[in-house]
Amino acid sequence: MTQPISAQTSGHRGPTHLEVVMRMLLKAVLDTEAANEVFRSGAASEALDRIQEALQPEALYGFVEDGQRAFFAVFDLADPSQIPVISEPLFQRANVKITLTPCMTLEDVKKGVEEAARRMAAMQS
Repeated sequence: MTQPISAQTSGHRGPTHLEVVMRMLLKAVLDTEAANEVFRSGAASEALDRIQEALQPEALYGFVEDGQRAFFAVFDLADPSQIPVISEPLFQRANVKITLTPCMTLEDVKKGVEEAARRMAAMQS
């Protein structure tokens, strides 16, 4: 993945929408037949390495959902234009169903709750 845009310096105060890295939760559910072919060919480990390299996730977990192989990855999305870069290889090679969801750490949630409470209190004043 490219260098996060937020890592670049700019001459103005405050980030723009393109300078904020969004933490994302990717859920991928693999088509059983397509995944079986990857396993039979011996390319499963290599495919996981490519996912790891492309996303550079802070977390990557495999699991079974409704009898199908699946994985979660939590990663930083530096630019929305990277969504096709991430998703198309999964769609094309393994017929994967993908869900991308913005997500937060506990610290992010606390910060947001505090800000929401502050704004709600200001609206009631």
